[in-house]
Amino acid sequence: MREAAFVRQNKDKWAAFENALINKGQLHPDELSDLYIEITDHLSYAKTFYPGSNTQIYLNTIASQAHQKIYKTKRESRNRIVHFWKTEFPTMFKHHHRELLISFLVFAFFVTVGAFSSANEGDFVRSILGNGYVNMTLENIEKGDPMAVYKEQGAFNMFLGITINNIKVAIYAFAFGIFLGVGTLYILLQNGIMLGSFQYFFYEKGLFWESARTIWIHGTIEISVIIIAGCAGLVLANGILFPGTYTRLESFKRGVKNGLKIMVSTIPFFIIAGFLEGFVTRYTEMPDWLAILIIMASLFLIIFYYIIYPNQIHRKTTYADIQ
Repeated sequence: MREAAFVRQNKDKWAAFENALINKGQLHPDELSDLYIEITDHLSYAKTFYPGSNTQIYLNTIASQAHQKIYKTKRESRNRIVHFWKTEFPTMFKHHHRELLISFLVFAFFVTVGAFSSANEGDFVRSILGNGYVNMTLENIEKGDPMAVYKEQGAFNMFLGITINNIKVAIYAFAFGIFLGVGTLYILLQNGIMLGSFQYFFYEKGLFWESARTIWIHGTIEISVIIIAGCAGLVLANGILFPGTYTRLESFKRGVKNGLKIMVSTIPFFIIAGFLEGFVTRYTEMPDWLAILIIMASLFLIIFYYIIYPNQIHRKTTYADIQ
């Protein structure tokens, strides 16, 4: 990109940043800090492509002023954690809804592949779920309790084991994004095909509703957050593949940072999913209305926090900028 085009593209943002420094009290310290990080990214880009230019000198000047004003007087907010969950993360995540949609569509596609393959290949389910699990479930079906697998372990041990395992899968989905996103897509493939095969297995036995009402008590959040972890992996991959106006290294750092924020956001949800699987799913005799209520509440929680709420924050911010 030519220097003149780079300046035209970002001059309004730089002017806004200078104004924010003058009126520092009007911004949350963390928001000002985020603006500072973006300016330093631009400075790094200018040093790489326009060394010694007026643009580099200008950016270096305002970055130095910002560093003095922000870090000389900045005190960490007591509500830093609240600010992260309430404002910082939703504001950032709004810009990654595209990656979330891609992750969802990829996962849904492989769920379909898993179900279709199970319907057309007699041994496909066993090759995916394993002979041990299939044989055990067939025995449970004969005993009249197809969901007995959720009652075999103690509630706390099951909660702990499931939560740790799910977090591990999510970390893989994120970290494997470093392989240009291919590793992330592979994790989504694995889990999507497994889910499709699993659901078709019970459908074939005439137990689709009984399995769905039981499994999705915890699976609504569990599967949703694996998809969100896939989104984090794609954010990391995009940082490598599409640097935009940043150097590839700076773009990679931003991808890692934003991906990590997404991963941090999933931890409480994995704990909730683990709790539901360990302590609630085992009550397979619960009435349908209660199971449906838990499933719908879980779905609303995910959709609200990751889709609706970020859009609300974005609209409020846009409206405030127009005023």
